[in-house]
Amino acid sequence: MLDKQYDIEVAGLYKIYPGGAVGLNGVDLNIEKGSFFSLLGPSGCGKSTLLRILSGLEAPTEGNVQIRQKNVQSTAAHKRETNLIFQRLALFPQMTVAKNVAFGPRVHGKSKAEIKSIVAEKLALVELSTMADRYPHQISGGQQQRVAIARALANEPAVLLLDEPLSSLDFRLRVQMQHALKQIQKNSGTTFVYVTHDQVEAFTMSDSIAVMNAGHVEQVGSPLEIYNRPTTEFVAAFVGDTNIFRGKSQGLTLHADGLTIRLTAPGSVVTVRPEFVVIAVSVESDLPNRYRGTVVDVSFGGSRVRYEIQLAGGRRVLAERSTYESFRPETGQQIECGWTPEAAVVLTH
Repeated sequence: MLDKQYDIEVAGLYKIYPGGAVGLNGVDLNIEKGSFFSLLGPSGCGKSTLLRILSGLEAPTEGNVQIRQKNVQSTAAHKRETNLIFQRLALFPQMTVAKNVAFGPRVHGKSKAEIKSIVAEKLALVELSTMADRYPHQISGGQQQRVAIARALANEPAVLLLDEPLSSLDFRLRVQMQHALKQIQKNSGTTFVYVTHDQVEAFTMSDSIAVMNAGHVEQVGSPLEIYNRPTTEFVAAFVGDTNIFRGKSQGLTLHADGLTIRLTAPGSVVTVRPEFVVIAVSVESDLPNRYRGTVVDVSFGGSRVRYEIQLAGGRRVLAERSTYESFRPETGQQIECGWTPEAAVVLTH
């Protein structure tokens, strides 16, 4: 088995601002070469601060950053093997698309023949070859995003850093660009590090995700791991609706909120995703965790319907089912709900 190669290695990274505000609080992170890696978290969690430190625009208070196994602590931003794309794209309005893309290679002293080849290659990569002679104001917002990416990749960075570049786009265009970005990253082979507060955006594009909170990394994993096997209560709640139960653990049983919950591993805090909650007039008798309750709210969400169920002891549970299921309880209806022990994920810390 081949050892993994990392384009970015971060160890013991701290950022303390004047006055004592903590931007980063001991971040350790390895980002695999050629991957699409997202930094996901709420506003103020430190994800943009980390991105700026990687780019060289900000210096850490303590810690070490390596890019392709080279310590870059004393390397200026313009000399690092990174390019950074902000929310505001800052395309040159007086230059054509082709000249925007050619700007970096020209500054770095490439020959005319090299520049022509680079521009053609990068515009083809972002599927804008036919737009080469247009100006930024003559193309759409999504096309401007592609030009910014082509311009950044024209410098052949080891790592492309992206700070929520899609946040200003409308919903439909943002979804289109998510898929386009992933395809561009895959075709280019360049490592992308993407900052976002949007879990769907991170899940759609990423090979790996680091969920950040209060200046530190809560969990790193694939989108599937982050969603299905969260390790902390923060991660479980941040990346989607969930039911969290806290109580007293006795072996493989948790006593919480007047419920007895069967588990596959001991723990005092567990999470159960709404889509794993079974609902029926009467659920199967062999389901270990089954409870009676009343539907108190029904929310239609297109392909899915969310039910809020109040159990006999007062605890409320969320369930989510397909719109097309035949059983569709209404508000006020008494039903049973339940889940398997495997659906209850123990949160370790």
